[in-house]
Amino acid sequence: MRFGDFLKATVLLSAGCATLLATVTVLGIAREGDRVVIVVTAAWWLIAITIGLSLGARTNASPPIARLLAGARTQTTLPELNPGTTLLNRLWPLLLCGVGAAGLSFVEPQVSTVAAGFTLIWALAWRTQERAVLAIEERDGVRFYVDRTSPFSPIKLIRAPGFGGDYLTRPS
Repeated sequence: MRFGDFLKATVLLSAGCATLLATVTVLGIAREGDRVVIVVTAAWWLIAITIGLSLGARTNASPPIARLLAGARTQTTLPELNPGTTLLNRLWPLLLCGVGAAGLSFVEPQVSTVAAGFTLIWALAWRTQERAVLAIEERDGVRFYVDRTSPFSPIKLIRAPGFGGDYLTRPS
């Protein structure tokens, strides 16, 4: 799976998880009717949105993404593409936390309140990284792919040849 597509899917799945958790939170809060919880929830979500927007304001690749791209191993052939397996393999913590927080919210809606805020931060903070990776791919004429690794090991990338790039248009 291309790394840029993986980042885009991560943002969309995080936003979807935040939406699910916010919905469950609103249902739980409506059932309890506690005004203090409503105010604290609204404040936390506004703080989370502010944090996420400020973290995601950069147009260049974040330092962890830049290190990941720099450490990619070069391969001359395209890797095996299994997007579903790659997403499940790499994003299982998001799935586990989202489902777990949604389940616990039926007992305590504050759990999904906090989890929704963190998934909002995650989605907003990573929203521009896909474009930064695409810009690097275009500049260098390469494509980055997510390598198959254990679900518990750090993510690794493969650097494969791409089409085009700025190096083709530079004068000699």
